[in-house]
Amino acid sequence: MEHTRGPELAEIADSASPLSERAQEMLERLRRIVPFDAAWLALADPMGSGYTSIASTDLDAGTLQYLNGPTVTHDIEVTQTDRARPPMSPSDLPYPVSELPTWAECFIPAGFHEALGVALFDRGERHVGFLVLLYCSTQPPPRAMRRRLHQLTPVLARGIDPLRSLVVAARVVRGATAGAVLCCDRAIRPLPGLGGDALLADGSVLVELACSRVDDGQPFTSFLWPRGGRHAPDGHVRVSVLAGGEGPSTGLLGTVVLSPATDLRGLTPRELEVLGLLINGCSNQQIAHALVVAPRTVATHLEHILAKLGAPTRTLAAVRAERDGFYVPATHGRRCVPQRHNKDGW
Repeated sequence: MEHTRGPELAEIADSASPLSERAQEMLERLRRIVPFDAAWLALADPMGSGYTSIASTDLDAGTLQYLNGPTVTHDIEVTQTDRARPPMSPSDLPYPVSELPTWAECFIPAGFHEALGVALFDRGERHVGFLVLLYCSTQPPPRAMRRRLHQLTPVLARGIDPLRSLVVAARVVRGATAGAVLCCDRAIRPLPGLGGDALLADGSVLVELACSRVDDGQPFTSFLWPRGGRHAPDGHVRVSVLAGGEGPSTGLLGTVVLSPATDLRGLTPRELEVLGLLINGCSNQQIAHALVVAPRTVATHLEHILAKLGAPTRTLAAVRAERDGFYVPATHGRRCVPQRHNKDGW
């Protein structure tokens, strides 16, 4: 019977249910395969410091609060259970487990004396999370139980990996050449399966713009970005921003993916800039001010844009350009500048 439950655990891990629900279901199913008295499953911080609870069984609020603190992270590092290795028990330590603050201050007072702790890693050896199974007995868990848990750790890691849904979402971008994971703190992380790009460096204008699109509640947006400077001497690249991360607890906002910009409908780098400002709601006068050109020049650009997009009005041109991603977004410093009005409102 235990062997038949392994595939059931894998089905839960691969399901599309929310991360917290998936994690809780995996713990409940795991209990039938590797019995325990209580358990704690946590995500590793994406920046490599600390853990955040996503599921637990039979642990009170005080214990969970303690487990989310820095002491647990320190003890995991000290005992080296944050490495890719088989599950460890307190009986494996060369000193009494009571010397660890987590046990002396939390687990032992809660009635637990033994455990199996294991770090969870994805196939690329990226630290995904941590699992601890707790026991009231003073007897170390049997070797067979350890082996069983060790065999299931890849499944558990896959099930709680917050990047999994982001990687799947990024695959919808055809011809993707580079990508990055957007974090809540505005930093970026590598996106498994795709390389990096100089445009996606930490703190870049493009990364900040991508984060702002997710902040604005846009699940998906696509636009163009110039290479080599605003006049695009090296052409343009298509940027796709996809929200995701399975909740704020993961510390992830979504992904930004680069792909070749093909068939720009004859739009020039300047016309793509004009479209970005047009989508931003700028008038001809405001566009002229932002681009430091004459209003008549803007009017000429708009005539060409309407013809190339087959749009009879500037409003329809803006709608089509935004829908199809044929524009370079107006960035800070090139947004609309409010016009001054006289007392009559002109």
